[in-house]
Parts: sequence; C-alpha cells; structure tokens
Amino acid sequence: MTWLTDHKRWLLGASFLTAGVFFIAGILFWGAFNTGMEATNTLNFCISCHEMKDTVYAEYTKSIHYRNRTGVRAVCSDCHVPHPWFYKIIRKVQASNELYHKLIGTVSTPEKFEAHRVELAQRVWATMKSTDSRECRNCHSFDAMSQDAQKATAWRRHSTAAEKGKTCIDCHQGIAHKDITQFYPDDSQSAVEDLKNLASTLEAAK
Repeated sequence: MTWLTDHKRWLLGASFLTAGVFFIAGILFWGAFNTGMEATNTLNFCISCHEMKDTVYAEYTKSIHYRNRTGVRAVCSDCHVPHPWFYKIIRKVQASNELYHKLIGTVSTPEKFEAHRVELAQRVWATMKSTDSRECRNCHSFDAMSQDAQKATAWRRHSTAAEKGKTCIDCHQGIAHKDITQFYPDDSQSAVEDLKNLASTLEAAK
C-alpha cells in the first residue's frame, strides 16, 4: 500500500515536472519565434538584399514616408507586412516565393528589376486594394484628418472617397516609390492602356 502511494506521488510529480518543462519550452519557442519574425520586419533586414537597397529603398529615402516635418518614419514592413498576427504569418509564408526569386536572380540587376517593375507594382497595388488599404489605415484615418491641415482639393477627395468606394491605394500608388507614370515603358501599348485606366481612377476620385 505504501509502495502504491509512493508510486502515485512519483507519477503526479513527474506529470507536473513534464508539464512545467513543456510550458517553459513553449514560452521560449514562442519568444524566439516572435523575436525572429520581428527581426525580419526591420528596415535593415529589408535592405540587406541589394535588389531592394539599390532600387526601391533609394526611392523611398526621397519620399515623405522617410523624412518629413513630424519626424515620423514608416519603414518597409509598416506598409508591406500586415500588423494582425494571422495575416502577418500568411505574408511571411508568401515571402518564401520571394526567396526563390532571390536565389534564381529574377531581379538581381537594376535592368532586371525595371523589366519587372510594372508587374511587381501592380501586384502590391492589387493586394492593398483587396485589403481596403489596411496597412495605410494603421497610421492614417479619415476620422482623424484635419480639414484645416489639408488643401481644399485634398480634403474634398478624402471626405468623399469612402462614399465613392475608393481606398488609399487608388490615388496614392507612387507615395513611397517612383511616380506611377514612370512605371511604364514607352513602347508598351498594354502598359499605356493600364496607365489610362489608372488615370481614370484618379479622375473619378476628384
């Protein structure tokens, strides 16, 4: 009887010890996982590839998101990585495709990058459109906009955008990189048609 009682105590103690080990291991894994994931959201990580540093980063440093009167800087991940954890994980999984193209050198030179610029830009615009410019809205809100701080035209467009079914990216494609008119090669008829469509979108937002 005494042996049985001691055996039960040993099993109970071993169960608590095992549970404790798994609990601590879980905390350590979760902390390491999130730390690693957040490390991939830093500006230094994003521009560690020369494909980014020599192209879109150079453009970004000349934009208002990089340097402005308030001193608030939005880095790559603020615009291109969702903040909600679930959607962030999905985006990180999707990034594995970008690693593949890094390995095969799809945009390894400025010339290659320019050849794919239209495709890359349109893909980003389509994503932002599909999420109602979710990443823009992490910092910008129609409700928080001041009429006095905006030009009359900007205020009119912003105040009626939602009613017209417009979202941020419909009018602000070139806010951090090249102006949209520079995305299109002069000899591409299909690109000209795309640009006309974009121009129509901007006009409709007035």
